[in-house]
Amino acid sequence: MILIETRRGFLGGFAAAGAAALLPARRGRTEPALETTSVRLAKNTGICIAPQYVAEELLREEGFTDVRYVVASAGVGQSEAIANGSVDFSLNFAAPLIIPMDAGTPITVIAGVHVGCFELLGREDVRSIADLRGRTVGVQGLGSTPHVFLAAMAAHVGLDPINDIRWIVSTDPSVKPMTMFAEGKIDAFLGFPPEPQELRARRIGHVIVSSSVDRPWSQYFCCMLAGNREFVRQHPVATKRVLRAILKATDLCVTDPALVARRIVAGGFTPSYDYALQTLNEVPYDKWREFDAEDTIRFYALRLHEIGMIKSSPQKIIAENTDWRFFNELKRELKA
Repeated sequence: MILIETRRGFLGGFAAAGAAALLPARRGRTEPALETTSVRLAKNTGICIAPQYVAEELLREEGFTDVRYVVASAGVGQSEAIANGSVDFSLNFAAPLIIPMDAGTPITVIAGVHVGCFELLGREDVRSIADLRGRTVGVQGLGSTPHVFLAAMAAHVGLDPINDIRWIVSTDPSVKPMTMFAEGKIDAFLGFPPEPQELRARRIGHVIVSSSVDRPWSQYFCCMLAGNREFVRQHPVATKRVLRAILKATDLCVTDPALVARRIVAGGFTPSYDYALQTLNEVPYDKWREFDAEDTIRFYALRLHEIGMIKSSPQKIIAENTDWRFFNELKRELKA
């Protein structure tokens, strides 16, 4: 795992660009002092977690003086980084958080941040999830985010994700499922930004399911903010301020997506401004005040329990691995 220091000031144009209203005002009431002024967030190739990429200046306004981004692979890799303390917080899809929590890893989910960004893409003759019976689906690895999500989706429509789908796992990390799909070697794959945007631009395949608009997936959070359990326990003031910065950054994704797209490209989080802007305009970042974070954990835990990916009940997962007090406080504090 490689530690990447952020470039100070790369968000310095916020105020000039009209985002000053989203920076935390100097609070009139006295708040407890931060227990720590350092925080580490994950960095990967996913565009959808843009709020944490543009949160640096907001975190500094909250009193953090040492804000760092740590390279961590998406999905389960991020969960492992949070659990082992390499990363303090990261946005991650709900299901890959639940699987390690079921195994007892020290992760605490504290909020839901945005609704779906995944898209299931298929060849022309694959028109629905049910059509995946007997078909080849590419994944980077069993247990990866796309594998877990698609397994849950398949089970939801009555397929047996173990026996009904032919999972094609690339033995070469450099060979991506998107590449296999573009070359006609597999029938379908589940992609996340910027993969669907790139394939649409190349007119390859078609969207079978979009988790941002298709029920029931669009009715639940996709990416949720999770933290290292000990950090959350020992630093409740810092935890709330981290979440406040992330939620304000999420609002910025709604009010000025062009600014956010420029900033994440300038910060080296993604190379393509066009795909970044398209993602920011498509992902429903404006739903975090409306959706029920606990219901999201319950929904995915039920799906994963049904297909044997976890042993714990949803009630146990929620009781031992979630803490909604900060989210509930900030929903009241940051009213639109």
